Amino acid sequence: MVGFEEGYKFFTDNSAAIVGAELSNSYVGTVDKEIKKLIDDLNAFEKFKTSPKMLKGDIAEFWHSDTFNIKAALERSDHRAFVDRSHDFASTDVSTNFGHKYGLKFYGDGQASAKAQSISVFQRFKEYQNSGGKDGIEKFLADRGFDDVDTVLNDPIYSGQIRVIPRDQLEEATKWLNRMIQTEQARRPEQVHHYQETLDLLSDRLKDNEGVESIPLSKNEAEELATLAKQGEVNAEDLGLTTEELIKFDHIMQQAFKAGLTAATISVMLKVAPEIYKAISYLIKSGEIDSKQFKKIGFAAVSGGAEGFIRGTVSSALTTCCKAGILGETLKSVDPTVIGVVTVLTMNVVKNAYYVVAGKKTSHQLAGELVRDMYLSTCSLISGSITQAFIEVPILGYLIGSFIGSVVGSFTYDIGQKAIVAFCVDSGFTMFGLVEQDYKLPKNILEEIGVETFDYETFDVDSFEVDTFESETFNPDTFEPDTLDITFLRRGVIGVSKVGYLD
Repeated sequence: MVGFEEGYKFFTDNSAAIVGAELSNSYVGTVDKEIKKLIDDLNAFEKFKTSPKMLKGDIAEFWHSDTFNIKAALERSDHRAFVDRSHDFASTDVSTNFGHKYGLKFYGDGQASAKAQSISVFQRFKEYQNSGGKDGIEKFLADRGFDDVDTVLNDPIYSGQIRVIPRDQLEEATKWLNRMIQTEQARRPEQVHHYQETLDLLSDRLKDNEGVESIPLSKNEAEELATLAKQGEVNAEDLGLTTEELIKFDHIMQQAFKAGLTAATISVMLKVAPEIYKAISYLIKSGEIDSKQFKKIGFAAVSGGAEGFIRGTVSSALTTCCKAGILGETLKSVDPTVIGVVTVLTMNVVKNAYYVVAGKKTSHQLAGELVRDMYLSTCSLISGSITQAFIEVPILGYLIGSFIGSVVGSFTYDIGQKAIVAFCVDSGFTMFGLVEQDYKLPKNILEEIGVETFDYETFDVDSFEVDTFESETFNPDTFEPDTLDITFLRRGVIGVSKVGYLD
């Protein structure tokens, strides 16, 4: 039962760090996935025959959508944007899962882009006629989903869409739209609406008004990207869109804090569960509630939450730094579970070292507990990796295996420890300093062989005794033959990882 309790205790300490590491690994993985999607989407235009000037609008759609998603991943937002690639009449270029719709126009200058974004239904019909269209206005509108001819002719065809144009054209486009509004107010007030709505919804980026935005793009930058995309040579490093560049200190701390809270919650549950079980068991057996047991539940919740938060936060921050490449390219491939285990081992050593300095533990005990933790960590890692392969639910599969490995490791370590200590008793071996060999004789043996002993640093107060006398009595002398007493010394365990002579 002791082995199970020790294994379970190690698992509760280990689980907080593992959860923190796995959550950060998932976080960095999500950011990296969105970056790779942007590069793949742009390089998908490789060998297109379309010129960069014509292709820049398609490139802008994927750029804005994917950079928005990268930013959303960085901020741990569930908002996402999608390129629709629809060629229907007045169709949306980029849709989202939070309700916003976007239309993009990347024309030669700000006036041209603004004009294209503000075109009305009637203006589009006239363009249709000028290009050779034969349908009348009613059929033209009916084929495109409009019913009431009189009410929609002056509406913008991109009504409700946020109009995105190149970054360097925003100022010019705004001035042109303001000028058109002032002009039409004087001569054709009915035309003001489609210009005004375009002005109100004009932007150079996608944004959800919660801090997530796409990266603005100029016309020339879009053309340069189109040129690279046609050659299949777009890469994240040249664009400055790598995890090393994007994940900042604020992101690391925010992710660590969030992971720490999750780890603390799980740690509290694992710490409190055994105490609740004991309280319920006592209630069933005695029919009474033990107040001391509820105090233990509260203490377990406080200590478990605090330790879980610290372990989860530290392992999360380390994992984010490693997987993002902030600590070097080599550590990007490190397994997050290994980071979690190393975090637990390091924090245990620090805590035990403090106890050694405070005189509550010896250096032998510190070394012995380190070896034990390393053995249990190995068992936990192996078992967790095996179960994760069968239970593909993130974190859960590994935690189940880690629990099994910790308990089994605790039992096998105790058995092995007993065998090692028995060997050290017989041979005098110190197991490289992990077992202390004490050769001091017990006090009773020293006294038996005539060696005087004394307790130092003690003070005995002299006592006063009244002189007395006794009447003379006759005591016959007795004769006792000399005998030889033989005492066999036996070595055994006299302390934690300590072998010496038994009394």
